[in-house]
Amino acid sequence: MRERYLYHVASPCIQRVALRRVNRLILLLTMLVLAGCAGDRSILDPAGQAARDVALVWWVMLTFFTVVFIGVIALWLYAFKRKHHEHTAAQERKIARRWIIGGGILLPVFSVSALLMFGIPAGKRMLPLPLSEPPEVIEVIGHQWWWEVRYPGAAGGEVVTSNQLIMPAGEPVDFHVTSADVIHAFWIPRLGGKVDMLPGRVNVIRLEADEPGIFDAQCAEFCGTQHAHMDLYVEAVGREEFEAWLADRQGERLAELAVANDEFAQARETFVSTCAACHSVAGLSTATIGPDLSDIGARPMLGGGVLPMEEGAIQYWLENHQTLKPSNKMPSINYMDTATLESLGAWLETLTP
Repeated sequence: MRERYLYHVASPCIQRVALRRVNRLILLLTMLVLAGCAGDRSILDPAGQAARDVALVWWVMLTFFTVVFIGVIALWLYAFKRKHHEHTAAQERKIARRWIIGGGILLPVFSVSALLMFGIPAGKRMLPLPLSEPPEVIEVIGHQWWWEVRYPGAAGGEVVTSNQLIMPAGEPVDFHVTSADVIHAFWIPRLGGKVDMLPGRVNVIRLEADEPGIFDAQCAEFCGTQHAHMDLYVEAVGREEFEAWLADRQGERLAELAVANDEFAQARETFVSTCAACHSVAGLSTATIGPDLSDIGARPMLGGGVLPMEEGAIQYWLENHQTLKPSNKMPSINYMDTATLESLGAWLETLTP
């Protein structure tokens, strides 16, 4: 009797505690789901027409999936609760035909047709179809594990940079993407869909940013051990600012910048004798094995997103790059003394157009 009494007294308390735990779990799961609806890499926070098309397709698919899921669960529950009826062979064949025609033919045809109605126009708007005025063309080349960005249409000649992409806002931009080694994928989530970067092939995707802003981009195809450390800084700016940015990076200006400070003459000699076989700096080297460093001091990050660009960051990268980003193709230069690395890093930081 005592045990039964304690059970009846404690049972409501146990139920309340269990209910609170369930509510907390539901709240936590809801917060985790909603956390994916915004942010620099969320397709549900679009900043361009192509991205809005992608988000619309996603919402349509989610809604359709939810309806189908609820319908399947409802039929499942109905099947358990309905009373058993004996059917003749003819009735069973008739019921089977209904399920085959309805669930096996009509439902898939309707589902696929509905999705194509939304998906085809969304994909079409990302194709490089002819326009009355040719759009800006930006070439992006994927490497293990960094980005090469080229502007072939710059007024004073081609501009080359690395791990940063500046684009004009409020107008379509055609991105010509390819790979120098393995398969990569170009993806700016808030501006549109992703496109594969294949060695020996150039794919084109058209994207547009509604207004100036900063966006995160990421390689979306596993490309090796440092795939996660292959970030691309993307910034959309006004047309005038974009033209000024390109003008500041013309070859002659960058060449003057590289030799402007006599204080770093020894650092330049170190670069030419040690780094110039792989890296380019306007006026000093034209190598293309590694990232172009002509404007490295103006970039927001190092190593494809491993380090933020700040005072002393380049020296730290030079000393620890194989620890920060293991297996990257830059050989160790630990044989250099600290003073040499400090001078080399300080000089590279001055390369700010």
